[in-house]
Amino acid sequence: MKLLNGLRVALGLVAILLLGGCASPGYPSSTSYPTNTTGYAGYGVIQSVELVKQSGTASSGIGVGTIAGGVVGGILGNQVGSGTGQTAATIGGVAAGAYLGHQLEKNQQGSGNVYQFTVRMDNGSYQTLTQSTSDNFQVGERVRVQNGALMRP
Repeated sequence: MKLLNGLRVALGLVAILLLGGCASPGYPSSTSYPTNTTGYAGYGVIQSVELVKQSGTASSGIGVGTIAGGVVGGILGNQVGSGTGQTAATIGGVAAGAYLGHQLEKNQQGSGNVYQFTVRMDNGSYQTLTQSTSDNFQVGERVRVQNGALMRP
């Protein structure tokens, strides 16, 4: 019975965390960069190469890691003490477990860097593309832009 009550408290706290995660902060959670149109092919010269830090998708939302961590933390916290001390330990366990689960999930999905290339096309327009690798492209290098990717001519 003691374990069942602790599980109820843990699940209730996880539900509160989930509802809090549904609130919109009022600003975009990630920055997107324009890319060229799919299927477009053309030639140009690289004007700039910029390393852009990009975070994983789990950083702004509540995922499975957060929920699982909260439940496990709540169950473990419920095993400590009795009475109001047990309730406090359960709440603390949910919070700590949810935080650790969220951090582990973020690390698994990874935060990485992408390369943002600005290319001045032969027709005078500019294309901005992002790629996960630089492929040793350099400013001033002539390139082919095809299907949203840089290629050597």
